[in-house]
Amino acid sequence: MLKIANHYVSKVAFSLLFVEILILIGAFYAGSAIRFFDGDDFLLPRLDHFLMSACVFTAAIVFSMSALGMYQLNFSEGLRNPFFLQLVPSFAMAFGILTLVFYVAPELYFGRGILLLVFAISAAGILMARAIFFTSSKFRFLESRIIFLGNGALAKECGDLALHSNSYHKYDVAGYVAMPEEESRVAANSVLAMEPGMSLVALAQKYNVREIVVSVQNRRGGTFPIRELLECKLFGIKVTDAATFFERETCQIRVESLQPSWLVFGGGFDQSFMRTFMKRGFDLIVSIIILLLALPVMLFTAVCIKLEDGGALIYSQERVGKGGRSFKVLKFRSMGTDAEKGGKPQWAAQNDPRVTRVGGIIRKLRVDELPQLWNVFKGEMSFVGPRPERPYFVEQLSADIPYYNVRHSIKPGITGWAQVRYGYGASVEDAVQKLQYDLYYVKNNSLFLDLLVLIDTLKVVLFGSGR
Repeated sequence: MLKIANHYVSKVAFSLLFVEILILIGAFYAGSAIRFFDGDDFLLPRLDHFLMSACVFTAAIVFSMSALGMYQLNFSEGLRNPFFLQLVPSFAMAFGILTLVFYVAPELYFGRGILLLVFAISAAGILMARAIFFTSSKFRFLESRIIFLGNGALAKECGDLALHSNSYHKYDVAGYVAMPEEESRVAANSVLAMEPGMSLVALAQKYNVREIVVSVQNRRGGTFPIRELLECKLFGIKVTDAATFFERETCQIRVESLQPSWLVFGGGFDQSFMRTFMKRGFDLIVSIIILLLALPVMLFTAVCIKLEDGGALIYSQERVGKGGRSFKVLKFRSMGTDAEKGGKPQWAAQNDPRVTRVGGIIRKLRVDELPQLWNVFKGEMSFVGPRPERPYFVEQLSADIPYYNVRHSIKPGITGWAQVRYGYGASVEDAVQKLQYDLYYVKNNSLFLDLLVLIDTLKVVLFGSGR
């Protein structure tokens, strides 16, 4: 895994992105050369902004492919992955983006003939590149060979994650190292036998291991082999904590395996002036752009809500924001006027019977969230951040879930890492899952991660997934 601005990015996905950028730029030049071929000479069009046009074309394609989830790879499907079916709508979206760009900046326009050729060459190049990547993913030498220090419940959970992950990484689990006073939860034949006097580094070298994941729940006492782990690290073997392993592989921070010291001494949690300044600028710029683009949709939504039942268009509700301070969040009303006639707050759920017909549509498309742009302008919310919850649920969840209040160290958001990665939260168990994504965002928040959330949000809006 690579780390870009504290966010874990797959080397495979990053390599594929890099290769496809080169393919797209090359396709642009190749298409132009073919279009303007004249006898024995290639007469490239004399555009003052030819390189800029190539970059705009490449950016439009990459953005569209990202928005449709084409870089969220699933190698378990192999060549059965329907990336051709995703490529067609990606190119259609890119064509729409380029049409808008050419309208605003006509000097970048390079002609329909070139555009058709470039799209055809790009499609062929991308399909070939992906076929090669998915085929090469089957090669055994690309697998990372690891062992887990521990054989209890935490080690089993780590091992299951390594063996059954469907996405970027393939692991060859050599086995588990048993620890004294730990009840074994793994298969007996997967526990590695250590000869008398054998060190941990000798065991790792014997099985040609690249990484040791420390998955011991209790590290107190004199049985924890800290000196041997240091020796492994000095011999070039990577030593990874279980919390870091979960963070890296799932883009979550697991609360069950979390040690307070890991939060205190680990990296991340950037709350510097520069980060705050950039975050506020990002919020205002994105909110203004979204408001201008979505204004017709908001007006149409207001008319539909009024026509359906004649009730209020906007409703406000108390939510908990940064530092535990309460504020009034604004939304388009998507439920009936008597949604909580009993007076007791209720969890919102998938297919909630309280949701109106118009409400069901605007919730699925996230249009109901658009009035929260006013909360962003007021500085009560960010565009990207943890979902703000109601005080009633915050009090309940803070008592039941460790580290829940950590999410209140930054401003809540209209959209966020948990919203695009997880569905509706209708229970304490769902709240735990969403918290684990929120903790990841709070720890690793950056402009880069905000941009990724925005792209994923577009995918949610287009396909109605997540929340």
